[in-house]
Amino acid sequence: MTRSLVALAAGLASLLPAAASAQANACRIPSRIERPRPDLPSASQPVRRLPIGSYTLAISWSPEYCRSRSSDRGGRSDMQCGGDSDFGFVLHGLWPDGTGKQWPQYCQATPILPSALIRRHLCATPSPQLMQHEWAKHGTCMPGTSAPAYFARSTAMFERLRFPDMDALSRRPLTVQAFAQAFAAVNRIPAGAVRVTTKKAGWLDELWLCTDKRFRYVACDAEQGGGAAAGQRLRIWRGYR
Repeated sequence: MTRSLVALAAGLASLLPAAASAQANACRIPSRIERPRPDLPSASQPVRRLPIGSYTLAISWSPEYCRSRSSDRGGRSDMQCGGDSDFGFVLHGLWPDGTGKQWPQYCQATPILPSALIRRHLCATPSPQLMQHEWAKHGTCMPGTSAPAYFARSTAMFERLRFPDMDALSRRPLTVQAFAQAFAAVNRIPAGAVRVTTKKAGWLDELWLCTDKRFRYVACDAEQGGGAAAGQRLRIWRGYR
């Protein structure tokens, strides 16, 4: 290992004791919850009923999400990106994967989610429309799973996650591989279970965490692809601070 890599590894290790839970810094649920629209299959997003081979827990880096949608008020959640709430990572969803490159989706018709269920999980997924989408597209493909059970499982998995010091990481040179290793270390999961996705110019977008059918973290299936290259430079938008 070169001297520079040794120094980087030591620097990342120093961030591990500062690991924080996935809870929002501040989450204030509004008194009025927006009713989501139906989320339905389409020609480009058809029904696919396929065997499940594994699962992916997807989490989004909220500061980057809000920055990239700052000029598109219709494409973002006001609760997530405005008001008194302050989010770091948020839960995107729990996705059933197939046994090859395709995945099941929109397996059953579903009504609009009850407002009480939405409210219960808004501090994990601060968008009623995203919750409706995740249940319709992904949750309905999990056999024997109700909407309350789907969100209870995904939220519990999310809330068990821990994170390295994101502020400190954002202020130093970083690669996709180094971040994945730091994240895996604080969660005691295989580094190969972490896929990092980025926006243009290498800004952190999401983490896709791979599990087996029993929801145990395992190395991601190379055939399914996805994620940025290990050696790519990673930048973390921390907001205006």
